[in-house]
Amino acid sequence: MDKQALTLVILNGKGAGNDELRAAITGLRDEGYPIEVRVTWEHGDGERYVREAIELNAETVVAGGGDGTINEIATALAKLEGCTPPVLGILPLGTANDFATSAGIPDNMEQALRLAIVGKAVSIDLACVNQQRYFINMATGGFGTRITTETPEKLKSALGGVSYFIHGLMRMDQLKADSCEIQGPDFTWQGDALVIGIGNGRQAGGGQRLCPSALINDGALELSIVTSQEILPTLLHSLTRDDDNPNMVTASLPWLTIRSPNEMTFNLDGEPLSGSEFRIEVLPDALQCRLPPSCELLA
Repeated sequence: MDKQALTLVILNGKGAGNDELRAAITGLRDEGYPIEVRVTWEHGDGERYVREAIELNAETVVAGGGDGTINEIATALAKLEGCTPPVLGILPLGTANDFATSAGIPDNMEQALRLAIVGKAVSIDLACVNQQRYFINMATGGFGTRITTETPEKLKSALGGVSYFIHGLMRMDQLKADSCEIQGPDFTWQGDALVIGIGNGRQAGGGQRLCPSALINDGALELSIVTSQEILPTLLHSLTRDDDNPNMVTASLPWLTIRSPNEMTFNLDGEPLSGSEFRIEVLPDALQCRLPPSCELLA
């Protein structure tokens, strides 16, 4: 990349005080890389800063935060019209960092920032829900979604990603399946689903590998449906192993529809969306993103 090309770093307010990141930004600036920083404080800031990045002719926009922050910036980039979006870079500063973990983004701030600015840009897919909402990593429904939404902030701060699993164990008494019908090209399933994962990435909820074979540049989404009433061994299996799970139905689809007689809630990279009918489709090559050369999500 052009060393004089501007990078705009957009940080979630919770991660803005990270001393390691501050040192990394200072170090790269000293090497001659122009970097500007913006901090989000309220809803809509991310989209506004992406528009500012266009006005500044920034080559790269770096999302610093968790999965929700990455989703917000990726969505804003995808919605841009009449221009080529800047390349997306990622700094893992959230609780679980599920997408960054799956993608192999370094935890070290200097390494992650350097990758985000000078790494090779590759085309990646996004997923669109009901033609208005997006996700870059995963949409999850069912019991897992309720746990992710309800896990207390203090527990997440203390334990990180494993907090979702621990909170799930505490709420097993509320285990309830969602009755639904799922259709896609040459695929139909109807029944009671405890957990549904639609993966562009591989894991969600603090490390649950619901879609262990998902790729982010293959033009498809990986569907995983947990059908077993024995959710604990099923989730333990998905956390620790990548082989076939007898309690899961899987498929790889470019689009799918989900219909339910009751309201369902899906978690789109941390953002809830409720309804009784969903159409989810992949948007191939929607963005450019700087990922490690060894990234397991790349075909």
